Amino acid sequence: MQTLETRFEELKRYIGFTAEDAEYLRAARELAAPHFERIAREFYERIRLHEEAHAVFTGEEQIARLHRSLVRWLGRLFGGVYDESYYQDTATIGRVHVKVGLPQRYMFTAMARIRGSLVAIAEAAPSDGPGTAAAISRLLDLELAIMLESYRDDFVLRIQQFERLEKQALGRSLARTEHRYINAVELARVLILGLDADGCVRLFNREAERVTGHQRDEVLGRGFVEVLHVDDSGDGRRLRERLDHFAELHRAGPEAHRSGPADDDEPPLETTVQTRAGRTRVVRWRLTYAPAEGDEVSVFALGIDSTDETALLARTQQQEKLAAIGTLAAGLAHEIRNPLNGAQLHLTYLQRALGRGDTGPRVHDSVTVVGDEMKRLGALVTEFLEFARPRPLKLETVCVQPLLERVAQLVAAQAEGGAVSLALDVPIAPIELVADRAKLEQVLLNLACNAIEALAPGGGGKVVVRARRQPRTVTLEVEDDGPGIAPGSPIFDAFYSSKPQGTGLGLSITHRIVTDHGGTIDVDSVPGRSLFRVALPLAPVAAPRGKR
Repeated sequence: MQTLETRFEELKRYIGFTAEDAEYLRAARELAAPHFERIAREFYERIRLHEEAHAVFTGEEQIARLHRSLVRWLGRLFGGVYDESYYQDTATIGRVHVKVGLPQRYMFTAMARIRGSLVAIAEAAPSDGPGTAAAISRLLDLELAIMLESYRDDFVLRIQQFERLEKQALGRSLARTEHRYINAVELARVLILGLDADGCVRLFNREAERVTGHQRDEVLGRGFVEVLHVDDSGDGRRLRERLDHFAELHRAGPEAHRSGPADDDEPPLETTVQTRAGRTRVVRWRLTYAPAEGDEVSVFALGIDSTDETALLARTQQQEKLAAIGTLAAGLAHEIRNPLNGAQLHLTYLQRALGRGDTGPRVHDSVTVVGDEMKRLGALVTEFLEFARPRPLKLETVCVQPLLERVAQLVAAQAEGGAVSLALDVPIAPIELVADRAKLEQVLLNLACNAIEALAPGGGGKVVVRARRQPRTVTLEVEDDGPGIAPGSPIFDAFYSSKPQGTGLGLSITHRIVTDHGGTIDVDSVPGRSLFRVALPLAPVAAPRGKR
């Protein structure tokens, strides 16, 4: 009796995958297995360079799990058994790709990269290289075909769902739809203005009337910039320039608009407008060019009245500045008082000793102590000036790997003295960013030295300095297995220190340098593990900061 051919058997017959191919792959397993870890690592380092592919991952732990899964999958390719169970496993992998949202194009390109690596290994073999390479290609074609069916099934379901929703939407009445949109525009606490290509007002919602004091019939048909007296400096000038640009796009036609910049990527523009009563309000605008056939409105200006918010922010910042000055003054006074008191005591002793004609060893010791306290005061003033008046950044292209290697060399002697194990964990591919090399080195040195000092009192322990690349940022980490940091400790505040002789300015300066680069620094600490994480943008900061 003739049995029905399964889908997997039909695919193998179509691609020409035979039992001989299975034997080639089984025989090549020992040759290929030593390369699985390298192929997996190169694969995920490549994914880190592509934002949309990297976005499907939830974190480094998931990437580590997927790395191990990829190694197992590579071993499965060379298992030599390609039956219905193998088919179901591959289909499951395809459904996982759909579930996590991996774009289909990355599956194609990923399979091509893995194919290239495995074929190169097979062709370098002393024997059976061409046969093994051909078997690899046919098996990966099978894998790709099976996984694509998962995407096809998902697309069919999405299309069916879309068709159902579309039918439901068409069933609603036009009056209800219009009512919802009218309410959305009129009841929103946002100024919504619709402008034509010449910048004249064609839509003016209720919030716009409330904020400006102008009635709708007063402004319709009049120029937006002129009727609201938008200021002509800074963002006001840029707003006018963008309206002129939209007018040019409109005159040039739809083709020019498609090649123009994405309006949603533009930052908001904060301008002043004049109300009907002559008062000045601050409005934060977003402009969007959205022409539609048959509609005279081609530009939407969405505004938020930020007058009260801006005034409150200014008052808050002034209060924070005054509070910060008070805190700094108190901290500096406290730190100066300690060495001054020590020096004063020894000067009093010197005065009495010299009055008695005493020039013994204790007198010389007191002179030394006074000198040490003066040096301590000098160092404190130097650090305080560096914190209070930072120098502008000297931006250049910096390669992360050599920078971390230099930091490791500089702290190696300190680590050896405390019997601390120091390790570097950096990617193979170079990571470059635009930054101030000397200041970044200062940040890493400070974090590494703190980690070593946290371990040194007990002796032993491990410090790891690592780097990781993301699509738009690079993360630098310093991790130690020391006692940890007490919860709630204000470690980034000026003059806070857990060290007996610490000034409490090291981490404050570190925080300042990172934020000046447009980055962030945070700490994750529990007993037995502390991790400082610095995230820096790969693109240069907007402008180096000068004195504050």
